[in-house]
Amino acid sequence: MEECQENQDKSSNFKIIALMTMSTVFWAGAFIAGKVTTVEFPPFALTFLRFFFASIFIFITMMKFEKKDWRLKREDLPVMIFLGLVGMVGYHVLFFIALKYTTAVNASMIAATNPLMTTILAALFLNERLGMARVATIFVALTGVVLTITRGDISVIKSFSINRGDLIMLAAVACWATYAIVSRRVMSKYSPLILTTYSFLLCSLFTLPFAIMEKPWVFIPATSIKGWIGVLYMSIFPSFIGYLVQQTSIKELGPSKTSIFINLVPVFSMVLSVVLLKERVTAITILSAALIVLGVYLTNRLKTRDVKVVLERG
Repeated sequence: MEECQENQDKSSNFKIIALMTMSTVFWAGAFIAGKVTTVEFPPFALTFLRFFFASIFIFITMMKFEKKDWRLKREDLPVMIFLGLVGMVGYHVLFFIALKYTTAVNASMIAATNPLMTTILAALFLNERLGMARVATIFVALTGVVLTITRGDISVIKSFSINRGDLIMLAAVACWATYAIVSRRVMSKYSPLILTTYSFLLCSLFTLPFAIMEKPWVFIPATSIKGWIGVLYMSIFPSFIGYLVQQTSIKELGPSKTSIFINLVPVFSMVLSVVLLKERVTAITILSAALIVLGVYLTNRLKTRDVKVVLERG
């Protein structure tokens, strides 16, 4: 009986691992789709359309499966508005603007530093302890970021000729890291599904007036099928399906094991960018990606170890 249960658990874990790997491909594909769609849509309209469609899917899912009371408490509304503005609007508008000026490979590699940015901001504003080991891992990853934005030529920094798309992507990551930190205030009250649903809805609401100011009646009639496929892809696969799979993985495998999969995103983005966009990958690009992935992985490992130590001491 125990052996049968063990086999079922292994089978279930294998399915989750397969689904999480598939989700990382979806998230990597968002950088490709974003690069394609920014040619046809301005940033606010693109952000609105992505989350308008995603909101429909995720709201229906919340209504059907969420067991907690999903109605927002009035005192939490300011925090939720902040999360919608900074985490969703801020990140994704900057993400689409960045893709106008930098490659999908660079954007995905810089985006992969989100856990590091979150760690740094938590240390600055929440007084969370870093420790020398974690500082070292952050330094490794940041070395990869510097190599990414300079293409291995440090004189680029001296001449102030850094690609502005890379810098905008760094600002986008800072927005998402802020979202991750501030959302801790309401995580105990609401499930991740409820938080994400309202973030999607608020993002759609906040970007609507700016999307109208971008005169959609001018560019929408000229939008190609490829452009609409890109929008729907980002709405359904990375935003909706990717999120649900991630939440299932956190429940089944735990947050530490789930976070490891995020390290695969820049790898898959690199492959997809070469195959679909014909972007050029150099030895510096590969080295940069390796340093970023290594730094993020080690940071996550150190976080897991610190949690275990606290639990053992407790």
